[in-house]
Amino acid sequence: MPPPNSLLFPSLLFLLSFFFILIFSRQVGKKSSSPPVSKLPRSYPLIGSAFAIFKNRNRRNQWFAELIRDSSNGTFILHRFLGVRHVLTANPANVQHILKTQFHLYPKGHTARVNLSDFLGDGIFNADGDNWKFQRQVSIHEFSTRSLRKFVETVVEAELSDRLVPILSKAAAENSVLNLEDILQRFAFDNICKIAFGFDPQYLLPSLPSAEFAVAFDDAARITSERLNSVVPAIWKLKRALDIGSEKRLRIAISQVREFAQKVVREKTRELEEKSSLETVDLLSRILSSGHLDEKLVTDMVISFILAGRDTTSATLTWFFWLVSGDSHVEEEILKEIRDKSETPDYDEVKDMVYIQASLCESMRLYPPVPSDSKEAAMDDVLPDGTIVKKGMRVTYLPYAMGRMEGLWGQDWREFRPERWLERDEVTGKWRRFVARDPYTYPVFQAGPRVCLGKDMAFLQMKRVAAGILRRFRVVPAMEKGFEPFFISTLTSKMKGGFPVRIEERKGR
Repeated sequence: MPPPNSLLFPSLLFLLSFFFILIFSRQVGKKSSSPPVSKLPRSYPLIGSAFAIFKNRNRRNQWFAELIRDSSNGTFILHRFLGVRHVLTANPANVQHILKTQFHLYPKGHTARVNLSDFLGDGIFNADGDNWKFQRQVSIHEFSTRSLRKFVETVVEAELSDRLVPILSKAAAENSVLNLEDILQRFAFDNICKIAFGFDPQYLLPSLPSAEFAVAFDDAARITSERLNSVVPAIWKLKRALDIGSEKRLRIAISQVREFAQKVVREKTRELEEKSSLETVDLLSRILSSGHLDEKLVTDMVISFILAGRDTTSATLTWFFWLVSGDSHVEEEILKEIRDKSETPDYDEVKDMVYIQASLCESMRLYPPVPSDSKEAAMDDVLPDGTIVKKGMRVTYLPYAMGRMEGLWGQDWREFRPERWLERDEVTGKWRRFVARDPYTYPVFQAGPRVCLGKDMAFLQMKRVAAGILRRFRVVPAMEKGFEPFFISTLTSKMKGGFPVRIEERKGR
């Protein structure tokens, strides 16, 4: 237990912040019917823009997008508690500067480590320097063409045909409502565990078994994200010291997550010891066979891969099915492409599904699985748009806001239009090829040295799932007419309340 004096300063900060927030929350309650204010937030001495940050805490991504539209150069500085300044940008030149040109100046940094280390430890998403380089090097073999072909034609295909399709067929026959977001998370979790760890958690069995690990993982991600975006960081630090409230829940959730990950690591270690001739075909086997890592770091890596493999693809597919369900033109174009392939498409056919890929990219433009990403300046710098950055400042680029900028996407940026990513063959009339955008205008998969290793794997999985579902079924939102789902995010994005749907079998498919 820390001595009483060590808690005096954070306690005073807690009381001071509580006083301001209490006053402001009453003001917000009186004006709850008024629309959100989109002008740049007012900053006050000591507390900065704490009032505006608190007011918009549940619509942070939407608020940042509004602030970006009101800025002159796609960048603004948010003034946080105790004079902390936070740069937020949607300027592609700045993004390229941060992620590539001056990559060495913008590591994840101290703030990320303080906030994320309890959950992610030293895993690749929270690592810098040699540790990050080593993890990237040992992981890159997982994404060779041979591994990707195996992933699509065996792992994804089996999970789709043996588990996902039967569940959807049953729902269609019974006219029952499914939470498609949950189903897709279970699907993605089974897949990443099979391909990366050689382990099948069987979360997508027809009985939809209780997913205690998934609940704990979601709690850990949510509370960790709340730390990162806290109006007054001293509050969560005090709660952690006292083991109360959200920090107590976080400790319990992380304990469950780590226990699961450790079990996977230990079982694989025992398997390798007992079967010395076992082919190291999965990522975890290769990591353990390297002999250079202790159990804690391997456990950290497992947690990071679960976060990447489970949450990002399921989030993208959730929004993809929502958008397609409301656009008959896009759905018909997708069906034309699907019917032009075999019923069980192989790796090459899946790669060639350009219209589905364009639809997925358009979904991620509007609803990116990771709507913002932060770095920390290792020394003083000046961004290309003239923004001055001081050593230690957080610099965050905003894919969510960038996907909503007229200057980047045109006046029709609000429209779900996959054709903006495609070129048509003038002779055949078919879509000829997919045209990728500049990765610094569309940094959904990051860019530069830290570009997402799993990008190709994610697209192959999502395209195969989209084709497999839409060939046989219509996905119909089970929501009141006119209902619009709300985009929220923790470390990754979600649809608030999940995505309730009814499944209909296609006739004459």
